[in-house]
Amino acid sequence: MKKKINVAVVGLRFGGAFPPIYLKHPDVGRVAVCDSNPALLKDYASKYGIAETFTDVKALLRSPDLDAVHILTGIPNHAELSIAVLEAGKHCACTVPMATSIADIKAIIAAKKKSGRNYMMMETAVYTYQFLLAMEMQAAGEFGRIQLLRGAHYQDMENWPPYWMGLPPMWYATHAVSPLLAIENTRATKVHCFGSGIMREELRSQYVNPYPTETAIFRLSNGTAAEVTRTLFHTARSYFESFNIYGEKKSLEWLMEHDPLVVTELKPATARSHLGSDLHAEIVEPRDRPDLLPEEIREFTRIKVIPDPKNPHQSVKQGGGHHGSHPHLIHEFVRSIVEGRKPWIDEVTAANWTAAGISAHESAMQDGREVAVPDFED
Repeated sequence: MKKKINVAVVGLRFGGAFPPIYLKHPDVGRVAVCDSNPALLKDYASKYGIAETFTDVKALLRSPDLDAVHILTGIPNHAELSIAVLEAGKHCACTVPMATSIADIKAIIAAKKKSGRNYMMMETAVYTYQFLLAMEMQAAGEFGRIQLLRGAHYQDMENWPPYWMGLPPMWYATHAVSPLLAIENTRATKVHCFGSGIMREELRSQYVNPYPTETAIFRLSNGTAAEVTRTLFHTARSYFESFNIYGEKKSLEWLMEHDPLVVTELKPATARSHLGSDLHAEIVEPRDRPDLLPEEIREFTRIKVIPDPKNPHQSVKQGGGHHGSHPHLIHEFVRSIVEGRKPWIDEVTAANWTAAGISAHESAMQDGREVAVPDFED
């Protein structure tokens, strides 16, 4: 009988969406949870029938039976915790971004190499319904040569936890950057980025960042250009993530958070009198892809309600997180460990996707001066 892995999830505010998926994954044995809030931890563990709980990450890392740790805490300690997990000899999954400095990215890569364990950045944007369709189209050659890529992520962070206040927008740009780099399996080599807007004075001090919005143009290693816009404050726009892929044969645009996709096909002109080419656009509703998952966790690609028979008011919505990406992320992380291989979003891929944004903010702070994005292959 093949060995099942034991997984711990750290951070239950955002991370609470993940243990129910691990609990049902056929390759997972025990699931432990960790949170610094004892009341939240006790309530959550009781609701989902989880016996193993921790309020201290250090104690969790001393547990010899835990094989892997999934970090879902705040941005400032992603690097520190990732390194600690790897140094403890455990596989590490971490929510985005990987880190907020090039030095920390390099430290994670070094810890991963020394430990021999897996590292995976759990980037939701490359497992959404929308992006899975884009990957299907790319594999089938439907785009032809890709001529231009665009990505955006708008989100207002007022009244979120203190570490968000004044955060440079491009430090948290992976939702907008990763689909563009992933679709062509490439990396950004250099960037010009401009800050825009005016930040309130009290939001500037923590990170010495004057910009609520940043817009970047990246040169990719295959010669394509990619445009990314990221906002965090003072912008009257509801939340949305989007990516646009413009190819010589077809283009795909995901323009609004909850809207379907627009696929446009370019055909040669059929009449001598017609100027240019024929364009045909259609609205496409991205389909779910439960077929890519074990049967036990397919239900988590869509929202459902998990009833609490003891207290119906405590019933919770589960599944469907970030456009159905959560079970795909967990399955890739778990299977990479079971199969003894690197995950798709390994330490180098994660570094490329994260460093693009860090370098972009560096450019913005120098009024758009060209900044080279580090290459982490070596």
